[in-house]
Amino acid sequence: MSAFDLFKRVSKAPTNPHVSPARRTFDIADLYRGPVVIADDKAESQDLALDEKLRQAYFWIVNTAIISPHYDIEYNEEPPQEFSIGDHKSRLTLPTGQSYSSFVLLPLLTFALRRKCLLIGGPGRGKTASAILMGVLGGYSLKDVRRSMLHGHPQMTTADLLGNPLPADLINAQKVEDIRIAWRKWLSMRVKIVDEYNRIPTRTQSALLTVMGDNYAELLDQIHECPDSAWFLTANDEQGGGTYQVIEALRDRIDVIVQALSFNPRFLNQLLTRIEEGIRPEEAMPKEIVFTETQIDRMGAQIRAIQLSPEVRRRIEFFSSQFEFCDVAAEQFEYKTKDTARLAGVEWHTLTAQETGKDRLKDLGAQSKNGISVRMLMTLLLYAKAMAFFRGNPAVELSDVRQILPFVFHDKLIPDIDAPFFESAGNAMFRSDRVGWLRRLFDLSCAEYERLNLDKDDAVLALTTQFDHGLDGLSESDTRQQLFRIERTVNELIKGQKLYGHLYDDLLKLKYLHQRYTNYLRWLRAG
Repeated sequence: MSAFDLFKRVSKAPTNPHVSPARRTFDIADLYRGPVVIADDKAESQDLALDEKLRQAYFWIVNTAIISPHYDIEYNEEPPQEFSIGDHKSRLTLPTGQSYSSFVLLPLLTFALRRKCLLIGGPGRGKTASAILMGVLGGYSLKDVRRSMLHGHPQMTTADLLGNPLPADLINAQKVEDIRIAWRKWLSMRVKIVDEYNRIPTRTQSALLTVMGDNYAELLDQIHECPDSAWFLTANDEQGGGTYQVIEALRDRIDVIVQALSFNPRFLNQLLTRIEEGIRPEEAMPKEIVFTETQIDRMGAQIRAIQLSPEVRRRIEFFSSQFEFCDVAAEQFEYKTKDTARLAGVEWHTLTAQETGKDRLKDLGAQSKNGISVRMLMTLLLYAKAMAFFRGNPAVELSDVRQILPFVFHDKLIPDIDAPFFESAGNAMFRSDRVGWLRRLFDLSCAEYERLNLDKDDAVLALTTQFDHGLDGLSESDTRQQLFRIERTVNELIKGQKLYGHLYDDLLKLKYLHQRYTNYLRWLRAG
């Protein structure tokens, strides 16, 4: 077997053998079905294999195409072996479960979800090569992928990005609507690649934002609708420090950021083989792992159907509630947020200087300069579901959230590197290690959640559950009783307590419930 054939080989062994296949529940219609398998059943059988196909694609890329022996997304089925090394007690962990390379897995999940991924790292680390592989994985020829890839440069115009009006129409058209546009081919592709996006001029970035955010392109009042696509952008760093500063709205549209880690010289023999055999991995992708458009659509539907339990959701809620609250930002309770201060242009050090009385080492919110947006939360939920799907599980585990969260919040949750946390022994490295810092934040949040025993003693959740049963048929007496319970719960929560982010959000939720019952009581009286 030639080296080229070895590159194209996909293992027939199951990639995740410990996961048992999903079983169909009994359907009475099965009694009336004969031995012939109808088309819907065939489609369902194929659907069940899509997670396996995605894993096959991952293992082919990570073991054959992209040399990335960095298993930084760690899972454990039993306690792992850990080693402490050197003066700084660097910790080496040997995972006991199937673990993954973020540089390959995150783009692959982005491909499955048709979202937006930024690949960062120094030149020559495989960012563009990884993005090209995603295009080939989507069924496009290598020639089409390369020709449609946008290369950011300081002279790029909106016409370079989107297309040009036809010269004859410019001369003969009586009105703007008559001018036809020769749209660029990349706009219609379902895998879009923008290389060195931080070298694109600011004005052209605005046009790119419209395509990324709203799936359409606009030129001379003409509109071109674009399909849902997986986006892969590259940059040498996530700060947008290229020729042009990246506009904030464009950065906000990026769902995940993943770093291309350094090359390990112990794998130099693989590079030598490629040179000697003249092999380019993007030219040798096996057909078995290439996805059709229909398969990607079905895969997206299956990912969205993955369950996320209330227990996992509550821990995400608790974590998210830590960061937005800022007691000194405003007088009215609802406006006590970091965003209020940001919109007013207040200097960050001015705010932190006014924070007295609270333990800033204990307060997780003191570690960040901003809070968590709705878009960030939706992205986290979606990628956590994708991770569970990729692992062959029917529901999201807390470990899935822990592993995905740093790549979603990577440049969205901005650390305050002058916070006491970073001054503590052993924490200084988190000033540069954004992934490690975010995982530590999540671990600390979960530990506080457990300390407060919120799985068993959550008064706000109990009141919310009661409210969710609905107001129809509730008597005036019962409504008054609920209002009293809410007021009593507020008193119990604030008794002798400092005001932290999670308590702030709980109190706002109680105010919301109180207002809903108040409005309902008013309606009852009017009737």
